Amino acid sequence: MSPEFKYHPDPFKTEIFERGEPCECECCGKMTDVWYTGPFYCVEDVRRFCPECIANGSAAEKFDGEFQDGMNVDEVSDPKKLDELIHRTPGYRGWQQEYWRAHCDDYCAFIGYVDWDELVEMGVEKEVEETYSEDDFGYSFKEVKEGLSDGWMSGYLFKCLHCGKHLLCVDCD
Repeated sequence: MSPEFKYHPDPFKTEIFERGEPCECECCGKMTDVWYTGPFYCVEDVRRFCPECIANGSAAEKFDGEFQDGMNVDEVSDPKKLDELIHRTPGYRGWQQEYWRAHCDDYCAFIGYVDWDELVEMGVEKEVEETYSEDDFGYSFKEVKEGLSDGWMSGYLFKCLHCGKHLLCVDCD
């Protein structure tokens, strides 16, 4: 059973963990049939970590790396939360540079990749519009709606762990 990640609660749904023929974790050396396939920022070219080495921070410590660029995150007041996010939380794949949202002075949970129709199906499009700021990404919400509908923009949905609001991060091809 894989460990739980506060800020990335379903890494199988978001396809950031892969399951297959056992391979060796590049951190602990143990064989694992589940490994991480997302971004990892470090000097060395390492590719496969077991979920446990991410959760306990040993992968980030051993390779002096980060699973999320600590400069591309919303600000929170507690540095321990940033440490957990960048050193013990699986990242996600973005088209360009991933960005992690925060709300209620904590990082949000990454829910997944979304287009406009999916936001509507989930019934969160109004909530996302309320929490969206053009200052964050440089696009009006009208442009975001068009971009997510037409596919020239990618959406990354987050949910506040405290109040439950949904926030969106966008990226262009």
